[in-house]
Amino acid sequence: MMKNHGKKLQWLLNPNWQGIYQNTPVLLLALIIGVLGGYGAVLFRFIIKGVQFAFYQHSVDFLEFEQMIPWYIIVGIPALGGLIVGVLIRLGAREAKGHGVPEVMEAVALRDGYIRKRVAIVKIMASAISIGSGGSVGREGPIVQIGSSIGSTVGQWFKVPRKHQKTLVGCGAAAGIAATFNAPIAGVLFALEILLGEFGVSAFSPVVISSVMATTISRHYFGDFPAFIIPAHEIQSLWEFLIYPFLGLLCGLVSVAFVYILYKSEDIFDDYVKIPDFIKPALGGFLLGLILLKFPHVFGVGYGGINLALTNQLPTLMLLALCVVKILATSITIGSGGSGGVFAPSLFIGAMTGGFFGSCAGMLFPNIVANPGTYALVAMGALVAGTTHAPITAILIIFELTGDYKIILPLMVCCIISTLLAIAIKRGSIYTIKLRRRGVDLSGGMEQNILQQLKVKNHMSSILSTINEGATLNLIMEMFKKTNVSYLHMVDANGHLTGIISFRDIRPILDEEIPPSLIIARDIATLEVKTITPEDSIQVALRLMSSKGISQLPVIKDKESRILVGCLREKNVISAYDNEVSQREMQ
Repeated sequence: MMKNHGKKLQWLLNPNWQGIYQNTPVLLLALIIGVLGGYGAVLFRFIIKGVQFAFYQHSVDFLEFEQMIPWYIIVGIPALGGLIVGVLIRLGAREAKGHGVPEVMEAVALRDGYIRKRVAIVKIMASAISIGSGGSVGREGPIVQIGSSIGSTVGQWFKVPRKHQKTLVGCGAAAGIAATFNAPIAGVLFALEILLGEFGVSAFSPVVISSVMATTISRHYFGDFPAFIIPAHEIQSLWEFLIYPFLGLLCGLVSVAFVYILYKSEDIFDDYVKIPDFIKPALGGFLLGLILLKFPHVFGVGYGGINLALTNQLPTLMLLALCVVKILATSITIGSGGSGGVFAPSLFIGAMTGGFFGSCAGMLFPNIVANPGTYALVAMGALVAGTTHAPITAILIIFELTGDYKIILPLMVCCIISTLLAIAIKRGSIYTIKLRRRGVDLSGGMEQNILQQLKVKNHMSSILSTINEGATLNLIMEMFKKTNVSYLHMVDANGHLTGIISFRDIRPILDEEIPPSLIIARDIATLEVKTITPEDSIQVALRLMSSKGISQLPVIKDKESRILVGCLREKNVISAYDNEVSQREMQ
């Protein structure tokens, strides 16, 4: 008996089984997040329908009832919805503004996946009102932020280690995408490729579980159907494969134009529209309402318009017009401060671009080109790839929607070409550009993210070597001998930094026949001094040190007063980084 018990104990202590036991809690939490994320996506879709019914007395696609709505309602309701969204975001959570995914990426990169608990609730209401009232945005970005917030909240409740907190955020994002498109593989790839940036087993396994659970819940309520009406795909001729690369190039150009106009719209509303921020979404809604009078296809998520393009029910010139109009409508909605995603608009713009391209190609090569709807479908993936710089996710989501392997070859070609061209023309995706405008650069990897989180005020030295502007050369030399420092900070009578003195500044005058008593600090100091403030990040300081070839920086209270409060040395930066890395490895 003892021998059998010993064998059983040895089996349980097998290192492979220990690994499973260690990961079991995370997998269970991923299961919970998948359920909550799935129900969050279902709830969000029902709330959107409820909001739309409250505003328009209809919950079906806008194209089915827009002719029954008076013009002043079409113009006024988006403005009213924008006003409600602006007030809600201001009072609830500022993170709910915009398309949501960049905020999640920032939380993963800089705050180890920590997202405020109220964000999910505010985002649900703000985005539902924005979309339900007519805002030309998508529900995918909000659902990603909602799911990620759920994942972060679950991780905070159970106090998971820091290394697992990010994974749980990815689980929530995957659950949202999977439930929205009925595409579990695309949900997994979105979380891993765009948010987490890693494909290791430790992250992959929980994300898969969440994605599968959310998809199961979504199918229970909405059925196992694709999000769009998928055209039958067929290869008319092998020569057609020579046409698809040009579609990829066109999609790359259009995706860059979309990203540029989107952020240009934000700049215009921020810099030139001089009204309170919470009123700006109302102005954007009013402008959108004017657009809807002529082009109702761009209402809300626009899935009705996409289906028309996929089934060849739109004229060629209308396809081109809707491509341009959707870019403007989405840019106005988000630029003015509305809440909603850019994923669905990318799909819409891609469908119109591909439909237009396919129609033109059919006119030029009638015996080669097949169904123009197929070009619309392929371009949907190519536009998403070009805007997000995530070709794998784009390929998988379109492939899952169709379930047709024959479309994979043109889809892969167009997505890759679109992504490469977009990257060559403009640095950053539709998500990362928003972060770079805030000073957050995710391309630098973990080191840059760590340095971005560390503040100068927590690592600077308050022990300073200062000297008055009128100090003589003899006094300066004496200060260098006593303090054993490389730099002296020159200040005026009020303690304001006015210059800096190093040995290099003194060396040129040592051979001159000028009495030391006639030379004062201001004569030899470097007056153009690079400075930082306590609220700057260590990353900013290190970049400034590297660009100027200096080993320390004066820290001033603020740029206006220039009161000297400390000094940051290169060794302080190295020590701060080493300590932070050590703490992360221990958690």
